[in-house]
Amino acid sequence: MNATIRATAPQTPPSAASALLDVSGVTLQYKTPRHLVTATYRVSFNVHQGDRYVILGPSGCGKSTMLKAVGGFMSPGEGAISIRGRKIDGPGPDRMMVFQEFEQLMPWKTVFGNVLFPMKVTRKFPRGEAEERANTVIEKVGLTKFKDIYPHMLSGGMKMRVAIARAMALEPDILLMDEPFAALDALTRRSMQQELLSLWDQLRFTVMFVTHSIEEAVLVGSRVLVLSPHPGRVRAELDASQLDYDAIDRPEFGAMTKRIHDLLFVEPQVGAAKKASA
Repeated sequence: MNATIRATAPQTPPSAASALLDVSGVTLQYKTPRHLVTATYRVSFNVHQGDRYVILGPSGCGKSTMLKAVGGFMSPGEGAISIRGRKIDGPGPDRMMVFQEFEQLMPWKTVFGNVLFPMKVTRKFPRGEAEERANTVIEKVGLTKFKDIYPHMLSGGMKMRVAIARAMALEPDILLMDEPFAALDALTRRSMQQELLSLWDQLRFTVMFVTHSIEEAVLVGSRVLVLSPHPGRVRAELDASQLDYDAIDRPEFGAMTKRIHDLLFVEPQVGAAKKASA
């Protein structure tokens, strides 16, 4: 598959006031049988329309917990999360989850049946309109010829397209993807990353994507939020919009991955810190 060409990002970052999703000073905690665990500590960021926003960090830094909170499946202990200016207080059709390996596809339903199903359950649209929307979104993701095929007959990339089509049919504001390619081998993972970017180029949806892979974050993301080891704090937010597959062998790609690696794993030296602050 050819490398995906990305759109050029704006030269100036969008303002917080124009944010689709606003996360402000969010501390997330959950209980275990013996402890109250702080997953993230006072994390703040904004996601804008059309962003491919990646949350990156080591295991246990709270990145998946943050995605659950954005999805409305848990509430912040401190801070607030809002979408289009409305406080998030539970799950809703404006935020759709796309899970690992796209296991949510129902094997007994065709591509068309899978895309139609959530619209039937939510009754958001009349039946005729729902069927029309299903056909339209299937066409947009390039699967019209496969609409009567069952999931087990599809490639991994096609399954991802079905999962995204099913989510997009409900007109969500944002797609939430929690390490969807983590269990795949390296070659399949690369192919799926390219599939995702190709689909984004066609539809320009907004996506929050969680990963622990530095390379994947830079390739998939237009912006990358780097969280520290547990509990997750914001180390940096980086613009990766100009770094695609064509840039993977260029010095700037290596420089970005090294910068992120150093943010995550290299402790600043005391002497260097003093000089920097002098």
